[in-house]
Amino acid sequence: MPVNGEAVQQVLLARAFKSLGYSVSMVVRAGNEPIEDVVDGIRVISAFKWGAGIPILRFFHPMASGVIRALNKADADVYYQSPAGGLTGLTAAFCRWKNRKFIFRVASDVNCIPGQQLIELWRDRKLFEYGLRRADVVAVQSHYQLELLKHHYGLESTVVNMAMEIPAEDLASERDIDVIWVSNLRPVKRAERMLSLARQMPKFKFVMIGGPIRGDKEYYARIEREAADLTNVQFLGQLPYDEVNEHIARSKVFLNTSDVEGFPNTFLQAWARRVPIVSFFDPDEVITTKGLGIRPDGEAEMLAALTKLLTNTHARERIGATAREYALANFSSVAAAKRYLSLLDA
Repeated sequence: MPVNGEAVQQVLLARAFKSLGYSVSMVVRAGNEPIEDVVDGIRVISAFKWGAGIPILRFFHPMASGVIRALNKADADVYYQSPAGGLTGLTAAFCRWKNRKFIFRVASDVNCIPGQQLIELWRDRKLFEYGLRRADVVAVQSHYQLELLKHHYGLESTVVNMAMEIPAEDLASERDIDVIWVSNLRPVKRAERMLSLARQMPKFKFVMIGGPIRGDKEYYARIEREAADLTNVQFLGQLPYDEVNEHIARSKVFLNTSDVEGFPNTFLQAWARRVPIVSFFDPDEVITTKGLGIRPDGEAEMLAALTKLLTNTHARERIGATAREYALANFSSVAAAKRYLSLLDA
């Protein structure tokens, strides 16, 4: 399974819809060869190969033409798309043409603010807004996103809880990683803050996991170089989803240093494995109100929060137990899938 946010959600939802008896197809980008296969009972159809075609014209072919061809081949009653981008508009247009239902899922708070979306091209920003306004269901990750969409776009939306893969009870007993940081390596994730904290806490072991993003490879290389200079930091780069979970299960504290988020999958992965979170970002204030970790106000407080949790085993394990109970009670792939179905029937 992929490690990045919305791809994880889509795989988990695909499996959940299949478990409910529905036929499921997933449209993906192609590698060196076009794909049309069945994986775990889920049909996989490639749309286009990234970078193929003539610059400027490649948007029309093979990208747009490939997406429409793949969506048509899927021949679904309902189409689900995330995150925000030009594909939102293409999917919405296809659904209007074919009279099919379209669900758009907000993946980040900035998706809800005009001009703030992390979308490079003006064309794709306009396509996104076209698709956003024409979705039959707009699902958001938090009440904060719901209010942002209403304020900035005048759109109604619905909070749908994230899908989560429930780990087995026999979690790793050895917590040999003090602090783990997992995210894609791009500037808004502020990985340099993690390295700064590691420099100030030389007696503790930090592990950093994450792959490069197209257009941000220089940032990835810089973080990798700086991490190599710290003896207490292990930089692992991008890892498969299952391996990420294995490392989280071995960790004492999960650290998030990002400036921009939605509701990270990694929060659920940590909570389900009894790992408290230290993060500036707190979706709908659940970390604070539910006792799932610590939300500091600045980097000095973040340092103090890590020190507190790493030196107080009882407090850390108590918060970890609360976090797992909260995650299991509120997040389920099947429950999320059923919620989407109920919204389409409403």
